[in-house]
Amino acid sequence: MSLLEVTDLRVSFRTADGVVQAVRGVSFSVEPGRTLGIVGESGSGKTVLTQSLLGLTPGGQISGKAVFDGVNLVGLDSRSLQNIRGKEIAVIFQDPLTSLHPLYKVGWQISEMIRAHDKSVTRAQATDRAIDLLGHVGIPRPRERVNDYPHQFSGGMRQRAMIAMAISLNPKLIIADEPTTALDATVQAQILDLLQRLQRESGTALLMITHDLGVVADIADDVMVMYAGRAAEKASKRDIFYRQHHPYTKGLLESIPNSSAAGGRLVPIAGQPPSLIRLPKGCAFHPRCAYVMDRCLTDEPALAPVGDAGEHRSACWLPSSALGPGPEAEDTRRRTVQAGRSGEAIKIAEAIAAAPESEGSVIA
Repeated sequence: MSLLEVTDLRVSFRTADGVVQAVRGVSFSVEPGRTLGIVGESGSGKTVLTQSLLGLTPGGQISGKAVFDGVNLVGLDSRSLQNIRGKEIAVIFQDPLTSLHPLYKVGWQISEMIRAHDKSVTRAQATDRAIDLLGHVGIPRPRERVNDYPHQFSGGMRQRAMIAMAISLNPKLIIADEPTTALDATVQAQILDLLQRLQRESGTALLMITHDLGVVADIADDVMVMYAGRAAEKASKRDIFYRQHHPYTKGLLESIPNSSAAGGRLVPIAGQPPSLIRLPKGCAFHPRCAYVMDRCLTDEPALAPVGDAGEHRSACWLPSSALGPGPEAEDTRRRTVQAGRSGEAIKIAEAIAAAPESEGSVIA
């Protein structure tokens, strides 16, 4: 049974320039003890999607359902959400330096969060708990460092302090919003190992938001690829890496160092993500897609099953048999494109192939 079941979640913001459609009908589920990796470029809606679950998107118009442990979070009153935040669902924010208050000691911030949800705990008991937590996440000399301010911690130590705060009340779900951004490779590996160890010990579910597919390969069980506020593809980690279907997922994988189709050369995706105020008609990815067809310019594809099991889903008009990077799948894509492309779609494809970043890739 799913711990969190999100159905057709939509989040928009009214601005002077128009309505920003930040999240457009996203559905997913997370089971206890499992990790869902949410990946995509900056601006694809990853952070807004998860923060809207906890009422952290002021001014946002939210619709849909997000049932957590039997309670629909969408439309829940602020007091009830406050009781869930931190205790049942914890968040590890992207930048711990700005998430931790600079004028309060790290230990005080952890103990204050504990006491906010458990009034029976004394300040001394909460401080002892904070010391234990800092030691648990690998902070050296925790009894001394508990009285340090955030600026006295390194980037990796601040991130560990955020994790200590997140696990202080044994939450059922942790939302980790790019927790390894700006950390060196060694500290990143330590943080991921720590999260996995904590997950094994407590059975906590994990939502890992990242743009780094290397992190996904290390820690995720299932993956949802987002583009322009929608889910472009959802599948198990293995299917995403070895049997991907959506051209955007394929482009992300080709952009990983030492793994692109061009003999180890990086192959970036041509163009830029679209404005969420003025989305293109049809498939939002079509202005950047090497496999653009006439249908892509007018009709938006639904997230439909591909492959055999039915759990792998993709929002693309390419045949469901076009899975993975192999020559057979590429031949299927090319034949489909040749039969379904004319006029404006040809012009878009030619412009993509002429882009400097396309040189040496499969689209040139």
